[in-house]
Amino acid sequence: MRVLVVALMLSLWTAVAQAAGPMVFATIDRSSWPGSLATQAGFDTASRAEILMFGKALLASEALDDVSLKQRLGVKALDHHSVEQVRERFWIRLLSSYHSASQDCEGAAFCPAVRNLDDLRQLAQGFTGTVSPAYDAWAQASRQFHEQYLNEQLRLAALFPKISSEIERFDSAELMGDELADRQFLLTFDDGPTAAGGYTDTLANVLRANDLHGLFFVLGEPFQARLRKSSPAQMRELYSGQCVALHGWEHKSHSAWSEWQQSITRSATLVRGTLPDDYQPLFRPPYGQRQSDSAAFFKAQGIKVMLWGIDSQDWSKSISASAASQRVQTLMLLWRRGIILFHDIHNKAPLAVPALIAANKSNGVKWVDCRATR
Repeated sequence: MRVLVVALMLSLWTAVAQAAGPMVFATIDRSSWPGSLATQAGFDTASRAEILMFGKALLASEALDDVSLKQRLGVKALDHHSVEQVRERFWIRLLSSYHSASQDCEGAAFCPAVRNLDDLRQLAQGFTGTVSPAYDAWAQASRQFHEQYLNEQLRLAALFPKISSEIERFDSAELMGDELADRQFLLTFDDGPTAAGGYTDTLANVLRANDLHGLFFVLGEPFQARLRKSSPAQMRELYSGQCVALHGWEHKSHSAWSEWQQSITRSATLVRGTLPDDYQPLFRPPYGQRQSDSAAFFKAQGIKVMLWGIDSQDWSKSISASAASQRVQTLMLLWRRGIILFHDIHNKAPLAVPALIAANKSNGVKWVDCRATR
């Protein structure tokens, strides 16, 4: 009977963990954008436009009281302080991003001068995006995208810290991607490895073919299963030139699991022992969920928590590879730096990642070498 109760509790917690995010995710057809992203100036023009459109949605959300916001986000309870803290952090990032995107933009579209946050808020409030008929279709698509994307983020904020996620740090040592420089992005992949010949192999080959170095957060259980069917040498060949970090032993929330510490140390021993040259002492909690007071444990283990700031949502059946790529591209324009989350166990990333690489070849985007995160 006791085993049955424990199993039921774990099942319910898994449902809660997955419920932290919304059921519908923001997507956009970027073909409505009339310009090109192939140059630095083109990237910056599109960046300013997305920043202002998101700022408009963020500003409008501030007019909602908690009751209205709960209804909009579909949550029963809301942490007001967390929502305000996230909004404040977003505005700070938007101002920084707009300044970066506005260097030498005189005469280009969407280029009013912004001195401070008050200027940015005023500019966002009156922004329509329709400087000419050519932008009308994009403006409608972008407005819908950013309203839905903001709902995703505010939902996570409303539930934090009761349900932890990637929306906020618990400790200053946690990495979220905002610590990177302008136009710097790190490609990361969760939940692998697949069986031999699967999507993990495909993605690793894609990255090597483009002389890029991504970060794979592996689960101990499938890693061990693949190792048993191959060899340490074959595992080193699989991840050659890439970096491998920890996602726990099983894909369970590490905020309530009694064995969360063993999950991490057991995985670290396995991965470090198998891939001593490729191992990175980083841990990404499944669902972004970890205990609020876990910083001391990670420090003692010499491991840092790495979250993410740009989520492809490529695990969702409702999102195609093209939609995942265009979603990520839009968020790259918005935030201008960040840790990008894909999954190497699904069929989207092997198509979405090459599309992103091709689209950002000559516009100043820098793909961070995972080996530099040591």
